[in-house]
Amino acid sequence: MELTGYDSTRWSVFPQVPQTVPLFESHSHFINWTQEQLNLGTMQNVRHLWISVRPNGDRRPYNLNRLELRICDLIVDPIDLLAVMAFLEARIWQTLIDPSLDPLERSTLPASHRSEDLLALTMANEQAAAKDSLDATLRHWQDGREIRARDWIEELYAEILPLAKSKGIRCFLSPVQRILREGNPAQQWRRACERGSSPREQIMREIEGAIAREQELEDKLCSFMAA
Repeated sequence: MELTGYDSTRWSVFPQVPQTVPLFESHSHFINWTQEQLNLGTMQNVRHLWISVRPNGDRRPYNLNRLELRICDLIVDPIDLLAVMAFLEARIWQTLIDPSLDPLERSTLPASHRSEDLLALTMANEQAAAKDSLDATLRHWQDGREIRARDWIEELYAEILPLAKSKGIRCFLSPVQRILREGNPAQQWRRACERGSSPREQIMREIEGAIAREQELEDKLCSFMAA
């Protein structure tokens, strides 16, 4: 067992299907594109869409009620997972309230080929994030400038905080700052291996830690419900 060199091995080896997926400009664009792929055979059914963020619903592509984030590897602690979900929910609320946040509208990249440039930028960012996660150097959709993933999340965190408070989910966000300081699980595991722990030893240690954490949360929740 050896380190792969990727913080998200899953995304580094998982192929996107279909090979080319555009930035959808509207719901109707998504519907028409999906129907075209089914006719071409590049998708076997409406669920045969494997991209980092995909729309879903009870009757896709017509009825959509959720987004699926698919680039992340394991988040062991449920409290940390809740924080990530709250962060994403607040960002989604922000874009619903302010449609001008749409990169196809607000980006200063040349309008003549903005969609293509943003798509290429997105693909490159995903690969960089799969490799180095929070330490990855990404390119901002607004103007193409380089920005470290950790710093970008810090910026977004400050932006969404008032909205998260108004929606009653600010309390769930606090672990995000700790994750940014200490690193995500993949980074922590990799650092432990660099200090001398073998991958197998680290996995066994994390399994034991996850069991202990689940027991701790179970005891707290059961005590709270019994009170």
